[in-house]
Amino acid sequence: MVTKQFSRSPKEADLTRADSLAREIFSDVANKWAFLIIEVLGERTLRFSELRNEIEGISHKMLTQNLRMLERNGLVERNVHPTVPPRVEYTLTEPGQALRGTVDGMCGWTHQYLGHIEASRRRFDI
Repeated sequence: MVTKQFSRSPKEADLTRADSLAREIFSDVANKWAFLIIEVLGERTLRFSELRNEIEGISHKMLTQNLRMLERNGLVERNVHPTVPPRVEYTLTEPGQALRGTVDGMCGWTHQYLGHIEASRRRFDI
């Protein structure tokens, strides 16, 4: 498997620069809904309604917006099957699967430190 490397100017890949493409991409994918969509789609291809059922609390609008953003960034592929009514399925692309490793790490970190964070919040909120 060959991964295409970034070949534009270094400033485009610099997260510290406000005008960098890397920061724009980071901002797009670093939100709770995108992380949850990536995590759920990492296991299998799903239809819109199945995705919405898997991700408790996400609205139709937020799911639509995040799926479009993930598709625009090449992380999710949308497949429309020519049936009546049309059947639309979503799956992770190769870059989306690669990002899932990071998302899995964040999920693991959350599970590992959840108790610590809860205790810290209780102390802080007193």
